[in-house]
Amino acid sequence: MGPDDVAAPLAEQLRARGLRLTPQRARVLAAVGALAHATPEAIGARLREEAGPGGSAPDTSTVYRTLELLERLGLVWHTHLGRGAPVYHAAERPHLHVVCASCGEIASAAPDLLDQAAERLAAELGFTVDVGHVALSGTCRACRERAGTEPS
Repeated sequence: MGPDDVAAPLAEQLRARGLRLTPQRARVLAAVGALAHATPEAIGARLREEAGPGGSAPDTSTVYRTLELLERLGLVWHTHLGRGAPVYHAAERPHLHVVCASCGEIASAAPDLLDQAAERLAAELGFTVDVGHVALSGTCRACRERAGTEPS
């Protein structure tokens, strides 16, 4: 997803809220799309890399503010995967995250995998699960195989 791919819909949404599309906003959104699950620091690093030596890239605080705006607009979501900064991803499709506690690999899974648990939480506790922010910690297949604990 490049800046041109996001410019028109983003410009329209920003104008509807009395804001304008800046090159930085378009670049941050494009970086989120390209990186899939990235921290604000990783997004900033990508923008600095794209700008090249002597080029202009937003500082980290600008990246954070832009991500907050894009999230308010419903264009990105953040998820806390455990330790450290949240990761951001495009809000194109809801998904839950599974994170390997051994190697740190992040995978996306269909939100309907939690339907039964979400229904029980709603019925028993009146709690509504926000699947876009769900991260489950565990051990990935590759780490289980390396440890010789792959279930049969």
